[in-house]
Amino acid sequence: MSTFSTLEEAKEYFKKDRFATLNGMELTELSETESAATLTITENHQNAMGGVMGGVIFTLCDLAFAALVNNLHKPTVALDSDIKFLSAPKGKQLTARAKLIKNGSTTIIVSVLVTDESGKETAIFSGTGYKLNS
Repeated sequence: MSTFSTLEEAKEYFKKDRFATLNGMELTELSETESAATLTITENHQNAMGGVMGGVIFTLCDLAFAALVNNLHKPTVALDSDIKFLSAPKGKQLTARAKLIKNGSTTIIVSVLVTDESGKETAIFSGTGYKLNS
């Protein structure tokens, strides 16, 4: 059973995730098995070489991860996370799609795939969430 009744309710809750929201990230999909977050890339997201800063991509993944795990059990916090950068994103849009791998009694494992606007895979993130008060 979902913690959030609607996507709009989840969006309202995650407005408190100020770092992600102030940097233009938005939750766009949410179910009990998947979530998605998007970002329109601007010059504010660039690193010194003109590419997208790795922390921006990580934060986008973290938002998708947080929405999914907290939709399954609130509150859940990150216990562990890892990211692999696969290729430089092209275009102006990034999407992070989180998929539930395992929903255990105290932990949740999620995989997040990031694609650019052409559909090219640019990063993969894995995270383990720990269910508080379980």
